[in-house]
Amino acid sequence: MIKVAKISMAHVHAGGYARKINENPETELVAVWDEEEYGGRDAAEQYDVPFYTDLDEVLSRDDVDAVAVDAITSDHPRVMIAAAEAGKHIFTEKALAITVAECDPIIEAVEKAGVKFMISLPSRANPEILFAKKAIDDGLLGDITFGRGRIAHSAALDSWFSGTSAWFADPERAGGGALFDLGCHRVDVIRWLMGEPKSAIAKINNFTGNFPIDDNSVSVVEFVNKALGVIDVAWTHRSGPNMLEVYGTEGSFAAGHDGEMHFETRKLSDEEKAEYIANAPAAPPEPIQQWINAILRDEPMTITIQDGRNLTELMQAFYMSSEQGQSIDFPL
Repeated sequence: MIKVAKISMAHVHAGGYARKINENPETELVAVWDEEEYGGRDAAEQYDVPFYTDLDEVLSRDDVDAVAVDAITSDHPRVMIAAAEAGKHIFTEKALAITVAECDPIIEAVEKAGVKFMISLPSRANPEILFAKKAIDDGLLGDITFGRGRIAHSAALDSWFSGTSAWFADPERAGGGALFDLGCHRVDVIRWLMGEPKSAIAKINNFTGNFPIDDNSVSVVEFVNKALGVIDVAWTHRSGPNMLEVYGTEGSFAAGHDGEMHFETRKLSDEEKAEYIANAPAAPPEPIQQWINAILRDEPMTITIQDGRNLTELMQAFYMSSEQGQSIDFPL
Protein backbone atom coordinates (compact mmCIF):
# COMPACT_ATOMS: atom_id res chain seq x y z
CA MET A 1 0.00 0.00 0.00
CA ILE A 2 1.41 3.38 -1.08
CA LYS A 3 0.49 6.26 1.23
CA VAL A 4 0.12 9.43 -0.86
CA ALA A 5 -0.01 13.10 0.08
CA LYS A 6 -1.87 15.36 -2.34
CA ILE A 7 0.24 18.42 -3.08
CA SER A 8 -2.33 21.09 -3.93
CA MET A 9 -5.76 20.95 -5.55
CA ALA A 10 -5.01 23.87 -7.87
CA HIS A 11 -5.10 22.03 -11.21
CA VAL A 12 -8.46 21.25 -12.80
CA HIS A 13 -7.51 17.55 -12.86
CA ALA A 14 -6.61 17.48 -9.15
CA GLY A 15 -9.99 16.17 -8.08
CA GLY A 16 -9.77 13.32 -10.56
CA TYR A 17 -6.36 12.24 -9.33
CA ALA A 18 -7.47 12.45 -5.70
CA ARG A 19 -10.34 10.09 -6.56
CA LYS A 20 -8.03 7.69 -8.39
CA ILE A 21 -5.69 7.54 -5.41
CA ASN A 22 -8.57 7.08 -2.99
CA GLU A 23 -10.23 4.35 -5.06
CA ASN A 24 -7.13 2.38 -6.04
CA PRO A 25 -6.68 -0.64 -3.71
CA GLU A 26 -2.90 -0.14 -3.81
CA THR A 27 -2.86 3.53 -2.74
CA GLU A 28 -4.22 5.53 0.18
CA LEU A 29 -4.69 9.29 0.32
CA VAL A 30 -3.37 10.30 3.75
CA ALA A 31 -2.90 14.08 3.61
CA VAL A 32 -3.47 17.23 1.56
CA TRP A 33 -1.18 20.26 1.38
CA ASP A 34 -2.29 23.47 -0.25
CA GLU A 35 -2.38 27.21 -0.09
CA GLU A 36 -5.83 28.31 1.01
CA GLU A 37 -7.05 29.69 -2.30
CA TYR A 38 -6.80 26.41 -4.24
CA GLY A 39 -9.33 24.26 -2.41
CA GLY A 40 -7.08 21.89 -0.48
CA ARG A 41 -8.89 22.32 2.84
CA ASP A 42 -12.18 21.27 1.25
CA ALA A 43 -10.53 18.22 -0.32
CA ALA A 44 -9.01 17.21 3.01
CA GLU A 45 -12.43 17.42 4.63
CA GLN A 46 -13.98 15.43 1.76
CA TYR A 47 -11.49 12.57 2.22
CA ASP A 48 -11.25 12.94 6.01
CA VAL A 49 -7.48 13.42 6.04
CA PRO A 50 -5.27 16.08 7.67
CA PHE A 51 -4.79 19.40 5.88
CA TYR A 52 -1.44 21.21 5.85
CA THR A 53 -0.27 24.64 4.76
CA ASP A 54 3.34 23.89 5.76
CA LEU A 55 4.99 21.86 2.98
CA ASP A 56 7.91 20.69 5.13
CA GLU A 57 5.50 19.41 7.75
CA VAL A 58 3.60 17.12 5.40
CA LEU A 59 6.79 15.95 3.67
CA SER A 60 8.38 15.08 7.01
CA ARG A 61 5.69 12.49 7.78
CA ASP A 62 7.26 9.03 7.84
CA ASP A 63 4.01 7.45 6.66
CA VAL A 64 3.95 9.49 3.42
CA ASP A 65 5.60 7.41 0.70
CA ALA A 66 4.72 9.53 -2.31
CA VAL A 67 3.15 12.78 -3.50
CA ALA A 68 0.73 13.64 -6.29
CA VAL A 69 1.46 17.19 -7.44
CA ASP A 70 -1.33 19.37 -8.82
CA ALA A 71 0.14 22.69 -7.73
CA ILE A 72 0.24 25.82 -9.89
CA THR A 73 2.95 25.33 -12.51
CA SER A 74 5.21 28.07 -11.15
CA ASP A 75 5.35 26.13 -7.86
CA HIS A 76 6.50 22.87 -9.46
CA PRO A 77 10.24 23.35 -8.88
CA ARG A 78 9.77 24.26 -5.23
CA VAL A 79 7.42 21.44 -4.28
CA MET A 80 9.00 18.70 -6.38
CA ILE A 81 12.57 19.40 -5.31
CA ALA A 82 11.41 19.40 -1.68
CA ALA A 83 9.52 16.12 -2.22
CA ALA A 84 12.51 14.44 -3.86
CA GLU A 85 14.85 15.60 -1.11
CA ALA A 86 12.41 14.11 1.42
CA GLY A 87 12.60 10.78 -0.43
CA LYS A 88 9.02 10.82 -1.73
CA HIS A 89 8.03 9.30 -5.07
CA ILE A 90 6.49 11.93 -7.37
CA PHE A 91 3.53 11.96 -9.72
CA THR A 92 2.94 15.36 -11.30
CA GLU A 93 0.55 17.13 -13.61
CA LYS A 94 2.18 18.64 -16.70
CA ALA A 95 4.15 20.76 -17.43
CA LEU A 96 7.31 19.78 -15.55
CA ALA A 97 8.20 23.47 -15.17
CA ILE A 98 7.83 26.74 -17.07
CA THR A 99 11.47 26.96 -18.24
CA VAL A 100 14.26 24.51 -19.00
CA ALA A 101 16.41 26.21 -16.36
CA GLU A 102 13.77 25.22 -13.78
CA CYS A 103 13.50 21.65 -15.10
CA ASP A 104 17.15 20.75 -14.60
CA PRO A 105 17.25 21.15 -10.77
CA ILE A 106 14.10 19.00 -10.53
CA ILE A 107 15.75 16.29 -12.62
CA GLU A 108 18.92 16.49 -10.54
CA ALA A 109 16.97 16.18 -7.27
CA VAL A 110 14.89 13.24 -8.54
CA GLU A 111 17.93 11.36 -9.86
CA LYS A 112 19.93 11.99 -6.69
CA ALA A 113 17.08 10.74 -4.49
CA GLY A 114 16.37 7.70 -6.69
CA VAL A 115 12.60 8.16 -6.37
CA LYS A 116 10.06 7.03 -8.96
CA PHE A 117 8.87 9.95 -11.07
CA MET A 118 5.97 10.19 -13.50
CA ILE A 119 4.61 13.19 -15.41
CA SER A 120 1.01 12.99 -16.55
CA LEU A 121 1.09 12.75 -20.35
CA PRO A 122 -1.91 10.46 -20.92
CA SER A 123 -1.69 10.63 -24.73
CA ARG A 124 1.29 8.29 -24.41
CA ALA A 125 -1.17 5.55 -23.41
CA ASN A 126 -3.57 6.27 -26.29
CA PRO A 127 -3.87 3.15 -28.52
CA GLU A 128 -3.99 5.10 -31.80
CA ILE A 129 -0.96 7.20 -30.92
CA LEU A 130 0.96 4.11 -29.81
CA PHE A 131 0.05 2.48 -33.11
CA ALA A 132 1.43 5.51 -34.97
CA LYS A 133 4.67 5.33 -32.98
CA LYS A 134 5.12 1.64 -33.79
CA ALA A 135 4.35 2.15 -37.50
CA ILE A 136 6.90 4.97 -37.65
CA ASP A 137 9.54 2.97 -35.76
CA ASP A 138 8.90 -0.03 -38.03
CA GLY A 139 9.55 2.17 -41.09
CA LEU A 140 6.07 1.71 -42.55
CA LEU A 141 5.65 5.44 -43.18
CA GLY A 142 9.12 5.75 -44.69
CA ASP A 143 11.04 8.95 -43.96
CA ILE A 144 8.77 11.31 -42.03
CA THR A 145 8.16 14.57 -43.87
CA PHE A 146 5.30 16.31 -42.05
CA GLY A 147 3.14 16.09 -38.96
CA ARG A 148 0.24 18.12 -37.62
CA GLY A 149 -1.50 18.06 -34.27
CA ARG A 150 -4.51 20.11 -33.23
CA ILE A 151 -6.01 20.24 -29.76
CA ALA A 152 -8.61 22.77 -28.75
CA HIS A 153 -11.75 23.41 -26.72
CA SER A 154 -13.93 26.35 -25.69
CA ALA A 155 -12.31 27.45 -22.41
CA ALA A 156 -11.86 31.08 -23.47
CA LEU A 157 -15.14 31.33 -25.37
CA ASP A 158 -17.03 30.10 -22.31
CA SER A 159 -14.78 31.68 -19.62
CA TRP A 160 -14.10 28.40 -17.84
CA PHE A 161 -11.55 29.64 -15.32
CA SER A 162 -12.58 31.37 -12.10
CA GLY A 163 -12.25 30.88 -8.36
CA THR A 164 -9.70 28.18 -7.56
CA SER A 165 -8.88 27.77 -11.29
CA ALA A 166 -8.43 31.51 -12.02
CA TRP A 167 -4.64 31.02 -11.96
CA PHE A 168 -4.84 29.31 -15.39
CA ALA A 169 -5.19 32.82 -16.85
CA ASP A 170 -2.22 34.25 -14.90
CA PRO A 171 0.99 34.07 -16.99
CA GLU A 172 3.20 34.28 -13.90
CA ARG A 173 1.63 31.22 -12.27
CA ALA A 174 0.58 29.20 -15.34
CA GLY A 175 3.48 29.96 -17.68
CA GLY A 176 1.12 30.45 -20.60
CA GLY A 177 -2.45 29.95 -21.67
CA ALA A 178 -4.00 27.56 -24.18
CA LEU A 179 -0.69 26.54 -25.73
CA PHE A 180 1.12 25.92 -22.44
CA ASP A 181 -1.81 24.14 -20.78
CA LEU A 182 -3.78 22.24 -23.38
CA GLY A 183 -1.00 22.19 -25.96
CA CYS A 184 1.22 19.99 -23.79
CA HIS A 185 -0.60 16.91 -25.05
CA ARG A 186 -0.01 17.52 -28.76
CA VAL A 187 3.41 19.15 -28.40
CA ASP A 188 4.70 16.13 -26.47
CA VAL A 189 3.28 13.67 -28.99
CA ILE A 190 4.62 15.50 -32.06
CA ARG A 191 8.08 15.62 -30.47
CA TRP A 192 7.86 11.92 -29.52
CA LEU A 193 6.78 10.81 -32.98
CA MET A 194 8.98 13.05 -35.11
CA GLY A 195 12.32 13.31 -33.31
CA GLU A 196 14.82 15.96 -32.27
CA PRO A 197 13.83 19.57 -33.01
CA LYS A 198 16.16 21.88 -34.91
CA SER A 199 14.24 25.17 -34.80
CA ALA A 200 10.79 26.53 -33.98
CA ILE A 201 8.65 29.53 -34.83
CA ALA A 202 5.23 30.44 -33.44
CA LYS A 203 2.37 32.91 -33.60
CA ILE A 204 0.52 33.12 -30.30
CA ASN A 205 -2.28 35.58 -29.58
CA ASN A 206 -5.42 36.38 -27.65
CA PHE A 207 -8.58 36.09 -29.76
CA THR A 208 -11.42 36.49 -27.27
CA GLY A 209 -10.10 38.99 -24.75
CA ASN A 210 -11.89 37.02 -22.03
CA PHE A 211 -8.63 36.17 -20.23
CA PRO A 212 -5.32 38.12 -20.11
CA ILE A 213 -3.41 35.19 -21.64
CA ASP A 214 -3.03 33.41 -24.98
CA ASP A 215 -6.04 31.48 -26.28
CA ASN A 216 -5.06 30.84 -29.93
CA SER A 217 -1.79 29.68 -31.50
CA VAL A 218 0.04 28.02 -34.36
CA SER A 219 3.58 26.70 -33.87
CA VAL A 220 5.94 25.21 -36.47
CA VAL A 221 8.89 22.95 -35.73
CA GLU A 222 11.67 21.99 -38.13
CA PHE A 223 13.19 18.70 -37.01
CA VAL A 224 16.76 17.51 -37.40
CA ASN A 225 15.53 14.95 -39.96
CA LYS A 226 14.13 17.87 -42.08
CA ALA A 227 10.50 17.00 -41.29
CA LEU A 228 8.14 19.85 -40.43
CA GLY A 229 5.58 19.77 -37.65
CA VAL A 230 2.63 22.06 -37.03
CA ILE A 231 0.80 22.29 -33.69
CA ASP A 232 -2.33 24.43 -33.44
CA VAL A 233 -3.89 24.96 -30.04
CA ALA A 234 -6.87 27.04 -28.96
CA TRP A 235 -9.39 27.76 -26.24
CA THR A 236 -11.66 29.12 -29.01
CA HIS A 237 -12.93 25.86 -30.48
CA ARG A 238 -16.60 24.89 -30.75
CA SER A 239 -16.36 21.79 -32.94
CA GLY A 240 -14.00 19.70 -35.02
CA PRO A 241 -12.03 16.46 -34.86
CA ASN A 242 -8.79 17.64 -33.14
CA MET A 243 -6.73 15.61 -35.59
CA LEU A 244 -3.26 14.14 -35.29
CA GLU A 245 -1.59 13.46 -38.65
CA VAL A 246 1.81 12.14 -39.72
CA TYR A 247 2.99 11.81 -43.32
CA GLY A 248 6.05 10.07 -44.74
CA THR A 249 7.55 9.01 -48.04
CA GLU A 250 5.87 5.57 -47.83
CA GLY A 251 2.63 6.14 -45.93
CA SER A 252 0.48 8.20 -43.60
CA PHE A 253 -1.39 8.10 -40.32
CA ALA A 254 -4.29 10.18 -39.04
CA ALA A 255 -6.58 9.93 -36.04
CA GLY A 256 -9.07 12.13 -34.22
CA HIS A 257 -10.28 12.19 -30.63
CA ASP A 258 -13.16 9.91 -31.64
CA GLY A 259 -10.67 7.03 -32.06
CA GLU A 260 -11.20 6.62 -35.81
CA MET A 261 -7.86 5.89 -37.47
CA HIS A 262 -6.50 6.19 -41.01
CA PHE A 263 -3.35 4.25 -41.91
CA GLU A 264 -1.74 3.78 -45.31
CA THR A 265 1.59 2.24 -46.26
CA ARG A 266 3.24 1.10 -49.46
CA LYS A 267 5.36 -1.34 -47.47
CA LEU A 268 2.53 -3.84 -46.84
CA SER A 269 -0.11 -5.54 -48.97
CA ASP A 270 -3.74 -5.00 -48.01
CA GLU A 271 -3.76 -8.36 -46.24
CA GLU A 272 -0.50 -7.63 -44.42
CA LYS A 273 -1.77 -4.20 -43.40
CA ALA A 274 -4.97 -5.68 -41.96
CA GLU A 275 -2.91 -8.20 -39.98
CA TYR A 276 -0.54 -5.47 -38.76
CA ILE A 277 -3.47 -3.40 -37.49
CA ALA A 278 -5.11 -6.44 -35.88
CA ASN A 279 -1.88 -7.29 -34.03
CA ALA A 280 -1.21 -3.79 -32.72
CA PRO A 281 0.25 -3.88 -29.20
CA ALA A 282 -2.06 -3.23 -26.28
CA ALA A 283 -1.84 0.18 -24.67
CA PRO A 284 0.06 0.34 -21.37
CA PRO A 285 -1.67 1.36 -18.14
CA GLU A 286 -2.44 5.05 -17.68
CA PRO A 287 0.49 7.07 -16.32
CA ILE A 288 -0.59 7.10 -12.67
CA GLN A 289 -0.97 3.30 -12.65
CA GLN A 290 2.45 2.90 -14.30
CA TRP A 291 3.86 4.99 -11.45
CA ILE A 292 2.15 2.81 -8.85
CA ASN A 293 3.41 -0.35 -10.57
CA ALA A 294 6.95 1.06 -10.61
CA ILE A 295 6.90 1.88 -6.90
CA LEU A 296 5.45 -1.44 -5.78
CA ARG A 297 6.93 -3.85 -8.31
CA ASP A 298 9.73 -1.91 -10.00
CA GLU A 299 7.97 -2.24 -13.36
CA PRO A 300 9.24 0.01 -16.19
CA MET A 301 7.50 3.27 -17.02
CA THR A 302 7.00 4.48 -20.60
CA ILE A 303 7.27 8.21 -19.79
CA THR A 304 10.45 9.72 -18.37
CA ILE A 305 11.39 12.94 -16.60
CA GLN A 306 13.47 13.78 -19.69
CA ASP A 307 10.24 13.69 -21.72
CA GLY A 308 8.99 16.41 -19.40
CA ARG A 309 12.11 18.49 -20.04
CA ASN A 310 11.77 18.00 -23.81
CA LEU A 311 8.20 19.27 -23.62
CA THR A 312 9.17 22.38 -21.65
CA GLU A 313 12.02 23.08 -24.09
CA LEU A 314 9.61 23.19 -27.03
CA MET A 315 7.08 25.27 -25.12
CA GLN A 316 9.71 27.77 -24.06
CA ALA A 317 10.93 28.07 -27.66
CA PHE A 318 7.41 28.73 -28.94
CA TYR A 319 6.80 31.55 -26.48
CA MET A 320 10.26 33.00 -27.10
CA SER A 321 9.60 32.94 -30.85
CA SER A 322 6.25 34.67 -30.55
CA GLU A 323 7.66 37.36 -28.24
CA GLN A 324 10.77 37.99 -30.33
CA GLY A 325 9.19 37.59 -33.76
CA GLN A 326 11.87 35.19 -34.96
CA SER A 327 12.81 31.53 -35.26
CA ILE A 328 14.44 29.90 -32.20
CA ASP A 329 17.18 27.29 -32.59
CA PHE A 330 17.72 24.22 -30.38
CA PRO A 331 19.12 23.47 -27.91
CA LEU A 332 17.96 26.52 -26.00
